[in-house]
Amino acid sequence: MLEDDRIWHVRDLVKEHVSSPSLRHIRDPAAILSISRRILKKIDRGTGIWQKWEGEREVLIKSAVGCWIPTDRLRDYLNLFSGPKLTSTDVAQRMKAIEEEPYTSYPNDDLREGCLAIYNEETALGTELPAIIGRIADFVLEEERLRVECEQRYKQARLEEQDAAEARLMAGADCKWTQLRGAPHVYCRTNGRTYRLSPTADKKWELFRVDRPSPDDKGEYIGRYGGRGNATKVVAEIAYQAEHRR
Repeated sequence: MLEDDRIWHVRDLVKEHVSSPSLRHIRDPAAILSISRRILKKIDRGTGIWQKWEGEREVLIKSAVGCWIPTDRLRDYLNLFSGPKLTSTDVAQRMKAIEEEPYTSYPNDDLREGCLAIYNEETALGTELPAIIGRIADFVLEEERLRVECEQRYKQARLEEQDAAEARLMAGADCKWTQLRGAPHVYCRTNGRTYRLSPTADKKWELFRVDRPSPDDKGEYIGRYGGRGNATKVVAEIAYQAEHRR
């Protein structure tokens, strides 16, 4: 629904006036004139440096943010409202300024094709532009909701995978490199043997043979490697060799 913010300004001022405990004051001609002036002053402030934008023009273009409405079509419709003639540059730059305001999201380029498909469909049917904007806004909102849900499901799946990996490690099963929550080290178990990789200050990895995945197990030092892949190759080789541990 398109709604002019000025309505709320007027509502607040009227509410303030009628909240007076004195009925005589509420009906007083001087008080009514005063509140009328305050209302006019409040709603006639305009939009600062944007002198062509006020009232329904401002409401419509704000509602179209993120809807990918073609600029020329938006310009033509906005010029139906009272006010100085708008050019395509007027519309494009006002839209850009609104998008850069706090709490306003930039258009999602991934939704551009879907928005334009709805626009073309509704335009062919003769739907009025505000109604088209409303339908596209609903589409954008629903797509955003689905995106958030998808991200939440992905995060949940990752947490479940992490839980399962930790459970395998703690149960003594062979497993790939697994990081216990809150620990900087990663562990793996190959051929029943447990190994730990510990990060160093210079972004290297130190490999240890340990008895269990615990920070208290200092382990037996094996070597220092530039990446986890190098350490993995070493583990794949030594895990099946005869072991003589102190």
